[in-house]
Amino acid sequence: MDTAESETGDPQWDVLVATCPSRTSLARIANKWTAIIVIALGAERLRFTELRTRVQGISGKVLTETLRDLERHGIVARHAYAEIPPRVEYELTDLGRTLFAPLRALGDWAEQHIDEVERARDAYDDRVSG
Repeated sequence: MDTAESETGDPQWDVLVATCPSRTSLARIANKWTAIIVIALGAERLRFTELRTRVQGISGKVLTETLRDLERHGIVARHAYAEIPPRVEYELTDLGRTLFAPLRALGDWAEQHIDEVERARDAYDDRVSG
């Protein structure tokens, strides 16, 4: 069974259970580009080109696909304006804003510990290959 019920009768999802639907959300959130896009949109609404400039290394195709998926999951809102030239902006939804702090914390952790991670990786590689 995927869930148990809380005292209020609400389902208690368990991401460790193979059939739990919350795994889909976790997989979406754990995606590299999702985390970086949520962090980039955390401070302000951005146009596609501004977002692509801020998120270095992402292709236009992958950015488009990721934004569509985030919109589908209710994390990002897309705002299209009937102007010439057309203008489209993206921002976090209320739900998406709940993700910003934890993903920013993960980004901070990655930045703060990259030296240790690289040393551990190098030591492992030396042990395995030697």
